[in-house]
Amino acid sequence: MKAVKAGKAVKAGKAGEAGKAVKTGKAGEGVEDVGAQREDGGGGVRAGDELAPLEIPITRTLIVAGAVASRDYQDVHHDAVLAREKGSPDVFMNILTTNGLVGRYITDHFGPSARLRSVRIRLGAPNYPGDTMTLTGTVAAVEGEVAEVRVTGTNGLGNHVTGTVKVAVPGPFERPGAARAEVPGPSEAAGAES
Repeated sequence: MKAVKAGKAVKAGKAGEAGKAVKTGKAGEGVEDVGAQREDGGGGVRAGDELAPLEIPITRTLIVAGAVASRDYQDVHHDAVLAREKGSPDVFMNILTTNGLVGRYITDHFGPSARLRSVRIRLGAPNYPGDTMTLTGTVAAVEGEVAEVRVTGTNGLGNHVTGTVKVAVPGPFERPGAARAEVPGPSEAAGAES
């Protein structure tokens, strides 16, 4: 399957590149129209659609900041000496940071009108500083406005995270403040005048 881009407003980028992961415009433009825009000309989100991959450099700062932000003060997430004493080669990312990055991956793709309904993940190989995690996703099913996306995050050791995310992706007429005039009709798209 071909990766589906969310209109012109979403670009895949590397974490930490300001302005590269999500580009937004005025209300009613760009990312919010993801439910109606597809690269292949079809409408909405479909089972089998692949999300563009997202590469996230795993830095010591990301690991420590994620642990502190989520109030996870276990020493294996911020103190390399104590982590080694406990058998780990270095500090490693906590599950709450991984959970947040998976959520970010989904909302970056589907845009600001998307709402996470559930995030279910399982950790595998640890994320250590100096590695890169690549998140990929495939839409497994769509029921109404809710898409179920299978997500995998891999690093140099294997699968760091696997799981499923359910996300509500409202169509262009279902989001607050949207008006029919925002989406051109068949005659407008063909350039005909009224």
